[in-house]
Amino acid sequence: MVQTIRLLGDPVLRKRCSPVKDFGSEATRLLIRDLGDTLADFRSRMGFGRGIAAPQIGSASQIIVLDFEIHGALINPKITGRSKRRFRLWDDCFSFPDIMVMVERSYAITVSYRDDRGRRRTHKAEGALSELLQHEIDHLNGVLAIDRALDSKHIILRSEYEKLTRRETMVM
Repeated sequence: MVQTIRLLGDPVLRKRCSPVKDFGSEATRLLIRDLGDTLADFRSRMGFGRGIAAPQIGSASQIIVLDFEIHGALINPKITGRSKRRFRLWDDCFSFPDIMVMVERSYAITVSYRDDRGRRRTHKAEGALSELLQHEIDHLNGVLAIDRALDSKHIILRSEYEKLTRRETMVM
C-alpha cells in the first residue's frame, strides 16, 4: 500500500533505526511491500527515484528497498568497506524533493545485509549504486543528505538546479 512520505522536519527521519529480527514476519513483509509500492508511486508521479528507506514512511526499521541495479529489500544493511576514491554529485531526496544538495561520497563500497528471506548477502557497488546505498543507509542512521552538504552554498532548489543544467547543456 502506498504510504505518505515523511518530509524534512519530521522527527522519524532523525531516528536511528532498530535492526529487524524477524525476517519472515507479516509486519516485515508488509513494510517491504509498502516501501516498494511507495517507491513505484513516487517515481511515477515525480519522474525520479531509485530507492527508499523505512523511516521515509514512518517506520524506524533497518530496511531499504531499491529499484536500481539491485531490486528488492536490503534488511539491516551495513557498509563494511569504502574506497579511498571519492566523488561529488548533486543529491536529492523524497523527503525534500524540491532541494538539491552537493555531497561527497565514496566511489565504491561493500555492503552486507539480509535479503527478505533472512539470507546473508554481500554486494560491492560502484558509482551511482554506491551513492544510492550510502544515501539510503544514512537514512537508517538518522542522517539526511542535507547533513552531508559540502557547505551552505551547495544547497539549491531543484528549479535552480534545472536552470543550471539547462545552461550547461546549451554551452556544450
